[in-house]
Amino acid sequence: MEITEVRIFPKEGLNNKLRAYATITIENAFVVRNIKVIEGKNGLFVAMPSRRMKDSCPKCGHKNEVRSKFCNECSASIPAKAPVAATPEAQHDARQSEHKDIAHPITVECRERIQRKVLDAYEAEKGKPKSI
Repeated sequence: MEITEVRIFPKEGLNNKLRAYATITIENAFVVRNIKVIEGKNGLFVAMPSRRMKDSCPKCGHKNEVRSKFCNECSASIPAKAPVAATPEAQHDARQSEHKDIAHPITVECRERIQRKVLDAYEAEKGKPKSI
Protein backbone atom coordinates (compact mmCIF):
# COMPACT_ATOMS: atom_id res chain seq x y z
CA MET A 1 0.00 0.00 0.00
CA GLU A 2 1.38 3.36 -1.00
CA ILE A 3 0.21 6.65 0.48
CA THR A 4 0.39 8.85 -2.60
CA GLU A 5 -0.72 12.16 -1.08
CA VAL A 6 -1.05 13.76 2.35
CA ARG A 7 -2.78 17.10 2.87
CA ILE A 8 -2.54 18.94 6.18
CA PHE A 9 -5.07 21.47 7.48
CA PRO A 10 -3.53 23.16 10.55
CA LYS A 11 -5.80 24.23 13.41
CA GLU A 12 -5.10 27.46 15.26
CA GLY A 13 -5.20 27.83 19.01
CA LEU A 14 -2.49 26.83 21.45
CA ASN A 15 -4.94 25.73 24.16
CA ASN A 16 -6.33 23.00 21.94
CA LYS A 17 -4.62 19.59 21.71
CA LEU A 18 -5.88 19.19 18.14
CA ARG A 19 -3.05 20.51 15.95
CA ALA A 20 -4.34 19.63 12.47
CA TYR A 21 -6.63 17.57 10.30
CA ALA A 22 -5.12 15.43 7.56
CA THR A 23 -6.38 13.78 4.41
CA ILE A 24 -4.47 10.86 2.89
CA THR A 25 -4.79 9.34 -0.57
CA ILE A 26 -3.91 5.66 -0.96
CA GLU A 27 -2.67 4.37 -4.33
CA ASN A 28 -4.15 7.45 -6.09
CA ALA A 29 -7.52 5.71 -5.66
CA PHE A 30 -8.86 5.92 -2.08
CA VAL A 31 -9.15 8.97 0.22
CA VAL A 32 -9.43 9.02 4.03
CA ARG A 33 -10.41 12.41 5.51
CA ASN A 34 -10.54 13.82 9.04
CA ILE A 35 -7.44 12.12 10.39
CA LYS A 36 -6.45 14.13 13.45
CA VAL A 37 -2.97 15.22 14.55
CA ILE A 38 -3.12 15.51 18.33
CA GLU A 39 -0.60 16.75 20.91
CA GLY A 40 -0.52 14.14 23.67
CA LYS A 41 1.47 13.85 26.88
CA ASN A 42 4.24 11.98 25.02
CA GLY A 43 4.21 14.03 21.81
CA LEU A 44 2.25 14.11 18.59
CA PHE A 45 0.13 11.18 17.47
CA VAL A 46 -2.46 10.46 14.78
CA ALA A 47 -6.09 9.58 15.51
CA MET A 48 -8.17 7.96 12.80
CA PRO A 49 -11.54 9.47 11.82
CA SER A 50 -14.28 8.55 14.26
CA ARG A 51 -17.88 9.27 15.15
CA ARG A 52 -19.63 9.66 18.47
CA MET A 53 -21.51 6.64 19.72
CA LYS A 54 -25.24 6.87 20.42
CA ASP A 55 -27.63 5.25 22.88
CA SER A 56 -31.33 4.67 22.35
CA CYS A 57 -33.89 6.50 24.48
CA PRO A 58 -35.70 3.95 26.69
CA LYS A 59 -39.03 5.72 26.01
CA CYS A 60 -39.08 6.48 22.26
CA GLY A 61 -35.99 4.72 20.89
CA HIS A 62 -34.45 7.91 19.42
CA LYS A 63 -30.64 7.72 19.13
CA ASN A 64 -28.95 10.27 21.42
CA GLU A 65 -25.25 10.88 22.01
CA VAL A 66 -23.74 8.78 24.79
CA ARG A 67 -24.04 10.43 28.23
CA SER A 68 -27.03 12.60 27.18
CA LYS A 69 -29.24 13.37 30.17
CA PHE A 70 -32.44 13.93 28.16
CA CYS A 71 -33.75 12.62 24.84
CA ASN A 72 -33.54 15.12 21.96
CA GLU A 73 -36.79 13.71 20.53
CA CYS A 74 -39.20 13.23 23.46
CA SER A 75 -37.34 15.04 26.31
CA ALA A 76 -37.54 11.95 28.53
CA SER A 77 -34.83 11.55 31.15
CA ILE A 78 -32.15 9.07 30.14
CA PRO A 79 -30.78 7.04 33.05
CA ALA A 80 -27.09 7.61 33.75
CA LYS A 81 -24.65 4.77 33.22
CA ALA A 82 -22.37 3.58 36.01
CA PRO A 83 -20.16 6.42 37.29
CA VAL A 84 -16.64 6.65 35.91
CA ALA A 85 -13.76 6.19 38.35
CA ALA A 86 -11.83 9.36 39.18
CA THR A 87 -8.46 8.16 37.84
CA PRO A 88 -7.22 9.85 34.66
CA GLU A 89 -6.83 6.47 32.97
CA ALA A 90 -10.45 5.51 33.73
CA GLN A 91 -11.71 8.86 32.44
CA HIS A 92 -9.61 8.44 29.27
CA ASP A 93 -11.08 4.95 28.73
CA ALA A 94 -14.61 6.32 29.23
CA ARG A 95 -14.03 9.04 26.60
CA GLN A 96 -12.61 6.46 24.18
CA SER A 97 -15.73 4.29 24.53
CA GLU A 98 -17.85 7.25 23.37
CA HIS A 99 -16.22 7.20 19.91
CA LYS A 100 -15.87 4.54 17.24
CA ASP A 101 -13.34 4.62 14.38
CA ILE A 102 -14.86 4.99 10.92
CA ALA A 103 -11.70 3.74 9.20
CA HIS A 104 -8.55 2.36 10.78
CA PRO A 105 -5.46 0.29 9.89
CA ILE A 106 -5.58 -3.39 10.78
CA THR A 107 -1.86 -3.95 11.35
CA VAL A 108 0.67 -2.13 13.51
CA GLU A 109 2.93 -1.68 10.47
CA CYS A 110 0.18 0.04 8.50
CA ARG A 111 -0.66 2.30 11.46
CA GLU A 112 2.99 3.29 11.89
CA ARG A 113 3.35 3.97 8.15
CA ILE A 114 0.28 6.23 8.11
CA GLN A 115 1.36 8.00 11.30
CA ARG A 116 4.89 8.64 9.97
CA LYS A 117 3.62 10.03 6.64
CA VAL A 118 1.06 12.29 8.33
CA LEU A 119 3.45 13.57 11.02
CA ASP A 120 6.20 14.20 8.44
CA ALA A 121 3.72 16.18 6.33
CA TYR A 122 2.54 18.05 9.44
CA GLU A 123 6.11 19.02 10.38
CA ALA A 124 6.77 20.18 6.79
CA GLU A 125 3.56 22.24 6.84
CA LYS A 126 4.57 23.89 10.15
CA GLY A 127 7.87 24.96 8.59
CA LYS A 128 6.22 26.77 5.69
CA PRO A 129 5.81 30.54 5.90
CA LYS A 130 2.18 31.58 6.42
CA SER A 131 0.53 33.17 3.39
CA ILE A 132 -1.02 36.60 3.79
